[in-house]
Amino acid sequence: MNRYEQFKQLHYQSTPLLIGNVWDVISAKAFEQKGFKAIATSSAALARTMGYEDGEQIPFDLLLTMVKRIISNINIPLSVDMEGGYSRNIEQIIQNIESIYETGAVGINIEDSVKAEKPYMLSEDNFKKILSSIKEVFERKNINMFINARTDAYVIKLPDPLKETIKRLKAYELAGASGIFVPFLADKDEIKQIVESTTLPVNVFATPALPTFNELSELGVRRISMATMVHRSTIKSLEKIIQTILDDQSFKSLY
Repeated sequence: MNRYEQFKQLHYQSTPLLIGNVWDVISAKAFEQKGFKAIATSSAALARTMGYEDGEQIPFDLLLTMVKRIISNINIPLSVDMEGGYSRNIEQIIQNIESIYETGAVGINIEDSVKAEKPYMLSEDNFKKILSSIKEVFERKNINMFINARTDAYVIKLPDPLKETIKRLKAYELAGASGIFVPFLADKDEIKQIVESTTLPVNVFATPALPTFNELSELGVRRISMATMVHRSTIKSLEKIIQTILDDQSFKSLY
């Protein structure tokens, strides 16, 4: 079984896939050493590590370089957060995804919103066309990648995010998505309704209100992401370490 097959199978096991979100080689190896079965990049964490902000601000070539370095140092599947595809042009988006595939990555996240000065969602038809175009090229070129379609009605705070999410996920499933990712989804009843509205594995991510892993499993969630939260916590820990050194005027706290 190759890494893509391993990754896909992890979305259909008895318990949800807890995926570690990484930003460099060290973080990737740390998750692997702790027994994680798969990891994925966090776009925000990786960009900030390289001195950029989230929202496709990091040059794609630099993202690609980091992905290559991570994959060359791990033995578990890696999925890549592609945000909106690092282009608004479908042909360029597909070319970018093919470049990610050539690194050995087994999956991507691609989202239906655009991080502009005022973030907005692409039309349902527009994003369906992106997904179906990706799927058509994959089938023609015999490319196996897990397409995690992220829908951002909760992120954008639409008036009725549940209704909009259910409408879109059905369309995205028909367009060829492998999974559905719904950030900021945390209400148990809404999670249940979304899970029951699709045959695809549903992915949620870390928020303070997110139910426990056992509860998410009972609700039918198949993938749980950490997003940028581990990276944020790591930076806070680093700041505390530095402050302790300054307060103590020594390095004793490090030993």
